[in-house]
Amino acid sequence: MEPVSMRGSLLVATPAIDDGPFRRSVVFLLDHDEEGALGVIVNRPLDSGVEEVLPEWGGAVDAPGCLFDGGPVAMDSALAVGVVDGFDVPPQGWRHMSGHIGLVDLDGPVPAHGVLRGLRVFAGYAGWSAGQLEEEIDEGAWLVVEARDHDVVSPCPDLLWAQVLRRQRDELRLWATFPDDPTLN
Repeated sequence: MEPVSMRGSLLVATPAIDDGPFRRSVVFLLDHDEEGALGVIVNRPLDSGVEEVLPEWGGAVDAPGCLFDGGPVAMDSALAVGVVDGFDVPPQGWRHMSGHIGLVDLDGPVPAHGVLRGLRVFAGYAGWSAGQLEEEIDEGAWLVVEARDHDVVSPCPDLLWAQVLRRQRDELRLWATFPDDPTLN
């Protein structure tokens, strides 16, 4: 039986992941099928500005105008995710992923002002082999929740983990109150 695709969903790390790059992370799943999954961590801004690595793209990204740590795989490569308002014809260099979110070709021209509602550039990505993500979810490491377009370009990425949990309508929202360091509680 083919697994149900979680493409376009958010993975929210539970306190079971208590260290490393995924601690309190929010991952947008760009792709998920029987061969595995690929996503980007959307709440890990880096100290480097986009213009330091991709000068022509520095003015096109949303605040904060920095690179984001997309995940521990291929940290020496860049990946851009853009949000559009809607379209009859997709913008040049934009490839639909889910909802109004798509990948943006960094080798192509910088989109004209107003073409994208939001843009982020990620160094690296998160990847899982076949069945690996499903195992981690079963073990309680991840919560799978609905993504909103603005999650991938949130102006306050440091608050995104708690914000995404707080907006849930069931007991998942209680995770938002989990202390950063439970030993100090």
